[in-house]
Amino acid sequence: MSDNFPPERPGQARVTDPARLRALAHPIRLELFDLLTERGELTATQCAEALGESAASCSFHLRMLEKYGFIERAQARGREKPWRPVARSWDMRPDPAQPGSLAAMREVAVLGIDAEWGRVRSFFAEMDAEPDQWVQASTFTRSTFWATAEELAQLSRDLQEITDRFAGRSADPSLRPPGARFSRMVAVANPEPWSSPYAAQTPDAKEAES
Repeated sequence: MSDNFPPERPGQARVTDPARLRALAHPIRLELFDLLTERGELTATQCAEALGESAASCSFHLRMLEKYGFIERAQARGREKPWRPVARSWDMRPDPAQPGSLAAMREVAVLGIDAEWGRVRSFFAEMDAEPDQWVQASTFTRSTFWATAEELAQLSRDLQEITDRFAGRSADPSLRPPGARFSRMVAVANPEPWSSPYAAQTPDAKEAES
């Protein structure tokens, strides 16, 4: 494993196995995974209501997520049999020591990016209906900068931890201040691809890493 990989955070699970990652690369499974990671415990029926899918479909995909170690059965509530995630957060960067993990992670990442940017586009498309205070509170931020691999890794850790101040509010509504809305943050920190014309400005970087 590369020394540049940030260490696991408390409650974080690392996944590099290609079979597990490919199992997650399915639109409904990824939605279920996100839903349970956010809300903590839900039944198949509750998942179906939240996603607009059938309970049978959700049950099938929940069992697949269980099979590959992403979720598990929570304590039964009477007749209800909820599911819960096995970890509070996840690290799914590829491991160069595991062939196939890069390709599998790429499938999950592309699927997740498409879903997130679809939500972002929906917000901007419906912005006319938003109160001005929520429009002003939102942001679409782009930045460019020069950084070493170690500095970029630290920035990635900082981004992962930036919303920790809101932890617990999904599971415990009493922690939400009056007027709070469910919100999202999508942040991507990456070096410019070597195919980009900007890469010509750093010809020594690739040699230094090889």
